Amino acid sequence: MLVECTKGRENDMNNLSHTIRKFNRFELKYLLTLPQAEQFKAGLRRYLVPDEHGNNNGRYPLASLYYDSPGLRCYWEKENGVKFRRKLRLRRYETGEVLTEETPIFLEIKQRIDRVTQKRRAVLPYGEALRLCQDRQLPADYAPEDKKVIEEIFVFLWQYNLRPMSLIRYNRQAFMGTEYDIGLRVTFDTGLSFQTHPLHLHERPSGLPMLAPNLTVMEIKVNERIPSWLTEMIAAHNLQLIRVSKYCRSIEAAQAMPIAPWRQPLAESAQDVLASSFSLFSQLRQKITVEK
Repeated sequence: MLVECTKGRENDMNNLSHTIRKFNRFELKYLLTLPQAEQFKAGLRRYLVPDEHGNNNGRYPLASLYYDSPGLRCYWEKENGVKFRRKLRLRRYETGEVLTEETPIFLEIKQRIDRVTQKRRAVLPYGEALRLCQDRQLPADYAPEDKKVIEEIFVFLWQYNLRPMSLIRYNRQAFMGTEYDIGLRVTFDTGLSFQTHPLHLHERPSGLPMLAPNLTVMEIKVNERIPSWLTEMIAAHNLQLIRVSKYCRSIEAAQAMPIAPWRQPLAESAQDVLASSFSLFSQLRQKITVEK
């Protein structure tokens, strides 16, 4: 059993070995109704192709656990329009498989310098990622290309006493540019939900909606400039650029909850977080039930 689990972890890590670790781009965001989004997608399909990593025409669910300081430094930097700002998140592209301590996930620093968005990411098993972010323990084993990012995350955690603050989930449909529009990516995010307790990626979703169910956030991500055919489409559909942060919106939604006043979550150790995860027995029982 242990050998099989170890091989499984190696295979998972190898599958992510092709991951782009670092890139710069411009991001533009728009808020559309679902009918507007479907009309826009119809035009996009003449130029773009669905993301090959998604299922069902480029679709996939994902979850992001955002970290912030006790004083919400990352939130306020965004709200105050600070030209140089960073935020840390753990991200999982959900596959329907149980998230275990050995499952590889992404650790990402998303940085904004004026109008340019930069992202740096590393890959670690879930347990190692928690020990780094919750306990400030540097992992002993990781890909050499992840060294600088992991060290930056380690310093960032200590410098601002970062802790989990919000967990956001949504469904994404992504379209990618061909050889004529290399680096272009257009995504549509629906079903956005947030939760501030429990802040565990492995827990079953229990979030509250962040947007009305008939709305979607469209993001255009491009390395240098938006192609002319796309700017013409945006003008033809009369779309208006918005400035929205999923993380900031989640904090504002939590603070506005009428049932009880929002309180910042307490910091947990990696051991505490993992203690709430599925046991090996429950994982096997679930697998047997599915196979039956």
